[in-house]
Amino acid sequence: MSEERGRGPGAGRGAERDAEGWEGFAEEAEGTLGPSPELEAAMREAAESVEALQEQRRTAEAQGPGEPSQPPGAEAPNPGPSAAGALERVGELEQELAAAHERYVRLAADFDNFRKRALKDREEAHHFGHQALVKDLLPSVDNLERAVEHARQATGGEAASALLEGVELVLRELQAVLAKHGVQAIDALGQPFDPSLHEAMAQVPDATRPPNTVVEVYQRGYQLRGRLLRPARVVVSRAAEGSGATGRQGD
Repeated sequence: MSEERGRGPGAGRGAERDAEGWEGFAEEAEGTLGPSPELEAAMREAAESVEALQEQRRTAEAQGPGEPSQPPGAEAPNPGPSAAGALERVGELEQELAAAHERYVRLAADFDNFRKRALKDREEAHHFGHQALVKDLLPSVDNLERAVEHARQATGGEAASALLEGVELVLRELQAVLAKHGVQAIDALGQPFDPSLHEAMAQVPDATRPPNTVVEVYQRGYQLRGRLLRPARVVVSRAAEGSGATGRQGD
């Protein structure tokens, strides 16, 4: 037994030092020592541990992300309550994701259909939006054609009188049609000048009216339900020479 113990790593090293003496010690000091069995054993253990970890990682990758990695030969443990709850939650989230994706697809289809309908409605409004107005104007056109034809058949003063009556009738009809569709004439004569409704074409001195009063209308203006269609072209008064700027003489 004593010989076997002496043959261990430490005993062998001690025997060699005793045999080699000072020269063996000098060689060890200079860095020519042989490999240590303890170091070799530790390195082997580390290498084995690294290989075991690599093997476990390869096994986990082969099994996929959803399967827990287990060392070779080990039995898979039964999932506990927390693991079962997590799996159930994952299933619920997958169902919610599928439902949300289906809603998104339906919403995108509905929006595309709405866009197409809106484009079609806009085109129809552009081409046929004034259909009702045109339809209401047709009787006036018919009456104007009758008045012209009657004036051609008449002679002398009857022709002029018939034409005048026909034109007046058509004018009244046109005014009624415009009023029906929300068109209102701007009453500008005698009113103070309003740049939002009137367009001044000229300015004349007038001592009978206050300055900036509409004294003549060149062209009547119109509004469509309060929105200006065309301003009234008017002549505006100004103070006469020799009178006060704001004075009013007579009516």
